[in-house]
Amino acid sequence: MPHARLAERDGYCTRRHALKTAACGFGSLAFNSIATAASLPRGLHHTPRAKRVIFLFMHGGPSQVDTFDYKPMLQQMDGKKLPFAPAKNLDPSATSQAKLLGSPWKFQQHGEAGLWGSDLFPEVSKRLDDLCVIRSMQSKGQSHGQAVCMIHTGADNFVRPSMGAWVSYGLGTENADLPTFVSISPSPTHGGPRNYGSAFLPAAHQGTTVGRAGKLGKDSTFRFLEAGGDSDHQQRKLKLLQAMNQEHFERTRHAPVEGMIQSMELAFRMQQEAPGTMDIEHEPEHIKSLYGIGNEVTDNYGRQCLLARRFAEAGVRYIQVSTPNVWDQHSNLIKGHTANAAAVDRPIAGLLADLKQRGMLEDTLVVWGGEFGRTPIVQGANGRDHNPQGFTMWLAGGGVKSGLAYGETDEFGYYAVKDKVHMHDLHATILHLLGIDHMRLTYRYAGRDFRLTDVYGEVVNGIMA
Repeated sequence: MPHARLAERDGYCTRRHALKTAACGFGSLAFNSIATAASLPRGLHHTPRAKRVIFLFMHGGPSQVDTFDYKPMLQQMDGKKLPFAPAKNLDPSATSQAKLLGSPWKFQQHGEAGLWGSDLFPEVSKRLDDLCVIRSMQSKGQSHGQAVCMIHTGADNFVRPSMGAWVSYGLGTENADLPTFVSISPSPTHGGPRNYGSAFLPAAHQGTTVGRAGKLGKDSTFRFLEAGGDSDHQQRKLKLLQAMNQEHFERTRHAPVEGMIQSMELAFRMQQEAPGTMDIEHEPEHIKSLYGIGNEVTDNYGRQCLLARRFAEAGVRYIQVSTPNVWDQHSNLIKGHTANAAAVDRPIAGLLADLKQRGMLEDTLVVWGGEFGRTPIVQGANGRDHNPQGFTMWLAGGGVKSGLAYGETDEFGYYAVKDKVHMHDLHATILHLLGIDHMRLTYRYAGRDFRLTDVYGEVVNGIMA
């Protein structure tokens, strides 16, 4: 009979039983964490450049040729036919006529580095000297469902752990009273929970969500966090529940039960830490104004970005922030992209400025981009189709070069042609900046070792500071 059962039957107290029952199970959680860390290939493989990641996900795919990848030839040949074969995109009518659509926004060079930015992002363009703009991104998947899962999990069709879960598994927590991975206002579509899930990794590494579908209200908090009754009463209830859960887990070894045990322990501790961390109302007015809070257009995303900074400051390893609007303008490009950019431009620029003035940009890696870009050829009367063949993402801080434009697309902005960066390469690079070797961060499941980058991925050394 196992020691745990002997302890209950005969009053015999093993070390494991003492840890399990002490302090409402917190000792057991710590013991399990130590045991897990000893048995898994976790921790730093080399000196990290970044301690944390803030991923600003532009759901739907912003157009690279209308934002940060200026193409004079596209402007010159507006309305003419693309001089080479287009990719086989979702709309056969658009690819068959292959009519070029010049950008309706003006571009100019900014800062000392002279990087190009359009007036679609006037505030972010002022901070281009802080950015490393990768203009040669490539991904897998023509549809949103495929490509969104690809950018978040490294797989376009299988259920795999999200990047935040891998980071949590690889590095562990910096603050035991907050989640290691937080997803702010995630979308329920195009993968939904898969994009912040842990799949076959231990359930404790999945993202904890706050807000819904791109929206973060003034009273948004973690769901089910509110305490019921006084602290002593709640502690007794939790102790009883955890004892029942632990017994069930020891009998079944069912991983979700273990995740539930750890989640309850974390939720109990979060009741003290989380409310203060999430209280942005007491931020100085000039900081709230920096993020655009109080302005009807920028208030929502401004709150998300400020909350991301506060989570980063409090020790959360990976913060995922979703855009309130979808950048999927198959038609009405000007109206759609203008509204989307207006909602996020000032908050993003404010986040970069705030991190920098606090000395946090040096060890915080900010990543911006969508699951793919958009074609330089027109779809319908005034839209653009999906384009994973060549698009733009940018990074800032966390050990990457600033004021750098890396890679190139062709003269129309369609295909990546120089220094190509696949999504696997970007994932490998992000892990590298966090001090993790993407080939050594593995988890054995279904008879083989899995990793975020599968069997692909190379670190992009050309962007390292």
